[in-house]
Amino acid sequence: MALLRIQGGSVIDGQITASSAKNSVINLIAAALLADGVVTLSNVPHLRDVSTMIELLSNMGVIVVVNDRMELEIHPNTISSLKAPYELVKTMRASFNVLGPLIARYGEAEVSLPGGCAIGTRPVDQHLKGLRALGADIAMHEGYVKGSVQGRLRGARVVFDFSTVGGTEHLMMAAALAEGVTLLENCAKEPEIIDLANFLNLLGADIRGAGTSQIRIEGAERLDGGAFEAVSDRIEVGTYLIAAAATGGRLEICNAVAEHNSALLEKLREAGAEILTNEGKISLDMQGQRPRAVNIVTGPYPAFPTDLQAQMMTLNCLAEGACSIQETIFENRFMHVPELARMGAEIQLQNNNSVALVKGVGELIGAPVMATDLRASASLVIAGIAASGETTVDRVYHIDRGYQQIEERLQRLGVDIKREAG
Repeated sequence: MALLRIQGGSVIDGQITASSAKNSVINLIAAALLADGVVTLSNVPHLRDVSTMIELLSNMGVIVVVNDRMELEIHPNTISSLKAPYELVKTMRASFNVLGPLIARYGEAEVSLPGGCAIGTRPVDQHLKGLRALGADIAMHEGYVKGSVQGRLRGARVVFDFSTVGGTEHLMMAAALAEGVTLLENCAKEPEIIDLANFLNLLGADIRGAGTSQIRIEGAERLDGGAFEAVSDRIEVGTYLIAAAATGGRLEICNAVAEHNSALLEKLREAGAEILTNEGKISLDMQGQRPRAVNIVTGPYPAFPTDLQAQMMTLNCLAEGACSIQETIFENRFMHVPELARMGAEIQLQNNNSVALVKGVGELIGAPVMATDLRASASLVIAGIAASGETTVDRVYHIDRGYQQIEERLQRLGVDIKREAG
């Protein structure tokens, strides 16, 4: 099992270009199943989750061609199986979202219940509630969801019980081929949802209101193929900005959308960073200074993202002062705390482990640590960069799910990091 070995004490300095958003690309691949023609996705990040989606479609008989420019050419009409097996779906939750497109396009599907990071309960009940509202017959048997419909799905009004990103995306895809108008209410507002709507509209869908709490979809009889490039990855952007701030460094990121990270940029300014934004670039400069502690409360977009909570905890561990970090999205997303404590961090958990009280220390000390999920792994890498001595981060397959060639990119920013076989 691979690990990352980091010699600490580096100060991040340089420029990178943001990758396309993993959380968008994997849904675009699922949505390609709706098309009656070839779909081309450009600037696709080389990530484990993307590879899983490609393997899943290939397993169903869909021809997917990847060239050396990381363009995907998807031929959905070559599909030969409507079953998404447990062996693939268990590794990534978002792969469950092929269910709706398969039912909408082919009238039936059999998809394993999902897996993914062990960061708390993330039920699919809102997905299934919505599909049933659209007329799908849904049953569960031996860990699989079987869905079918006579004829086409039918437009309906669906009110989500809570803001669900995956549920909003899933129902948008299914409703794109439904007969009549679908109204989705209490929708999530993430930029990746807008990206999915733009993609589906490019193929011939009629989706309005993405990025607001109400989305209106007028179903089309068919969708064409098309070419599309996903929006940049705001979580990757945020992770590298936090790493630079934690080390007192400076960083310029190209192909970055500042509005997508407004909550983070506000907190980084509060921590003492000088931040400039213009023409698709975000520049951060800490001028060699230690960051100041900042309080964090996670929430649905546009609030502070849960996917950057662990990384900001590492910054706060190194900051001047003390703060609180409240996690409101997932009930089990402080699993990185014991690992940071191994490096000398001072963190106390309260309120049934939903609040972390962090007191900044002068330095962290390198240690062997273990990644528990995707974003926790990024927080440990940041800690290792800033710490004195050597840190090894085990189970880096987590980080490979969401960060493209992380050791190579960090090396170009002045970090002493290398990948080794465990």
